[in-house]
Amino acid sequence: MKVIHLISGGDTGGAKTHVHMLLQNLSQRIDVTMVCFTDGPFAQEAREKGIHTEIFPGNNIFRVYRQLKRYILSGSYDLIHCHGARGNMMGALLGRGTGLPVVSTVHSDYRLDYLGRPLARFTYGMVNTVALRLLDYRIGVSDATTDLLISRGFDPDRLFTIYNGLDFTPHTPALDREQYLRSVDAGHWPQDSVIVGIAARLNPVKDIATLIRGFALAHQSCPNLRLLIAGDGEQRDMLQGLAADLGVTDEVRFAGWVSDTDSYYNALDINTLTSLSETFPYAITEGARAGLPTVASQVGGIPYLIDHGVNGFLFPPGDHEALARHLSALAADRSLREHMGHRLYEKGKAQFSLESTLERQMEIYEAVLRRKARKTGRRDGVLICGAYGRGNAGDDAILEAIVREMRQLDPDMPLWVLSRKPKDTRLTYRVNAIYTFNVPRFLRRMRRIQLYINGGGSLMQDATSRRSLWFYLFTIWAAKVLGNPVIMYGCGIGPIRSSFNRKLCAKVLQRRVDTITLRDTHSKTELEAMGVTHPEIVLSADPTVILPAAESATVDGLLESAGLDPAGRYIGFTLRPWPGFEAKADIFAQCADYAYEKHGLIPVFLPIERRLDVGAAQLVTRRMKAPHYLIDHTGSSAHTIGLFSRMKAVVSMRLHALIFSASQGVPLVGVVYDPKISSFLSYIGQDLYTDLKELTPEELKANIDAAVARIGDDDFLHSGVNRLRQIERRNQDAAARLLGLEPQ
Repeated sequence: MKVIHLISGGDTGGAKTHVHMLLQNLSQRIDVTMVCFTDGPFAQEAREKGIHTEIFPGNNIFRVYRQLKRYILSGSYDLIHCHGARGNMMGALLGRGTGLPVVSTVHSDYRLDYLGRPLARFTYGMVNTVALRLLDYRIGVSDATTDLLISRGFDPDRLFTIYNGLDFTPHTPALDREQYLRSVDAGHWPQDSVIVGIAARLNPVKDIATLIRGFALAHQSCPNLRLLIAGDGEQRDMLQGLAADLGVTDEVRFAGWVSDTDSYYNALDINTLTSLSETFPYAITEGARAGLPTVASQVGGIPYLIDHGVNGFLFPPGDHEALARHLSALAADRSLREHMGHRLYEKGKAQFSLESTLERQMEIYEAVLRRKARKTGRRDGVLICGAYGRGNAGDDAILEAIVREMRQLDPDMPLWVLSRKPKDTRLTYRVNAIYTFNVPRFLRRMRRIQLYINGGGSLMQDATSRRSLWFYLFTIWAAKVLGNPVIMYGCGIGPIRSSFNRKLCAKVLQRRVDTITLRDTHSKTELEAMGVTHPEIVLSADPTVILPAAESATVDGLLESAGLDPAGRYIGFTLRPWPGFEAKADIFAQCADYAYEKHGLIPVFLPIERRLDVGAAQLVTRRMKAPHYLIDHTGSSAHTIGLFSRMKAVVSMRLHALIFSASQGVPLVGVVYDPKISSFLSYIGQDLYTDLKELTPEELKANIDAAVARIGDDDFLHSGVNRLRQIERRNQDAAARLLGLEPQ
């Protein structure tokens, strides 16, 4: 593989570090050439690092273009990689002239690159904005940068993400902590000091003033706190004056520019970053490499490394009081510092190391070349329709599972989703999305796709709404009329109570669907009762059974941030409002108290659909006596599954709470408001359930006793869900057949 990189040659800071690091190491794997449009320190440093560097100087754009075009074609390059405005402008021209794919790394918000320089912003800034739109692919240097591009209308299918990687090989500091502190005139600080540090330029965007204010406030309750600031800049005198005004002159040291970063980070107990704007700063990964818990402003790509409450803390930019609270919490708890620092190190090493950056860059190159060679006809891609973008963790998990399985079938296949919140769906799943009820737009898209997926869940039912049933039937009808194979993917059928709706549903499914994969036996019985026989009908499982839980250390942090002991014994409750639920709230409260009193299990209430389930849980907790917890937001699918995995038993009205728990080998008790609950539990062999209408304290307590008796019976608890995972592959296999692909 031969790749040519185009860059102006005057770059500094993070962009320079990223390009030099990347090309120096890529050169050991593939043939890399860097072209600069000006000579100088940037190019000279690249040569010293062994990077093959060429200079194409001059202000005559078209002459340089002709020279570069000849150079690229004669050199038989495979791909053009651009950086910055001049590189992007030339790449846009060369892509058309050479026929090669062109990719650009976006190192910052291109609309802010020339802030304060009106002429450059009007010229280079405008050219760069247009050029970025003309290139084939773009790489964001953090998920936040990629999200920014998606929010501005760039195609998610043509975006990649890479991070500024760091070498996580263990480094031995030149100076120990005591020696380093003496070197920066802080040798008089007490040995038990908890030292907070930041490495950053002393300019307004880094907002060091907020750090000093937050530190001074935290110091009032934690007098052993000290602050070590590495860096220099135009605000140094102002910041020193601020420290004096706040009475912390002796507790704050300005170390100036630091070249020995290993010794600097070794001297710290807590790393910080208070920037008002960032992409993905090296200071965060350097702190992670040192195993330091980190408190940082919630900007740019920082939240993708720092999981709030797990491996550090995040605070709103400029909020010195929130910063002070987090510093105080870490200063007061050595164990918390150690746990968070270790988790951050492990995550940084796994996801943000130099090696992972190089692997990711190679994956991007291979994907770009693979897509260049991809042969497609007039139709390409998949459209997925379901109850997405409504804040239901179960439905969101279904979409995540389907996207995951489609990517496994063909990682380069375009994916489109109908969603109530298309912007959120694009950002979360990196797919194209259309507003669910934008009928003209999704009909146009259906003319260009290869497969329509009616995606998971109980979409074929009229218990909650007959209009939603009619809508989903309309989309199935339209997809088939517009020439698409149609699959209903890991779905549930029913209840459909209206005789008219049953006849309509049967007619559409019989004539317009190619394959139906079902998640339970009850749904198969329903189809048979309606006379649906024409589609291929496959008994499978809910797609979400394939989703993994978050890593154990992450789940520990989630529990700790909610005030729970990771080693505690808990029973989970997931409740939802439903006709008759309010009359049974006392029963749930009694039984939650009973689980605590008899079995020592602390009740934890976990929502699936936050806007509904939190209120249902509060209705019960107000009637309880036992200690309990309500986690009002469980986060991503992996986090939610991880939280359910820590329950010793789960009592649930929600199907996906049962599925998530079953996938982790947790004993279950179902409260049935819909046949899908009892059908799923019977399907996996966990037979502890009762109808909501018939619920009594005695029966629910007896089921809790029986579930507790199953704790530790791994053979029983895992056998049913392992079978589900095996047959869930039938969903993906059915889709592969309709796409003409090989099953995975």
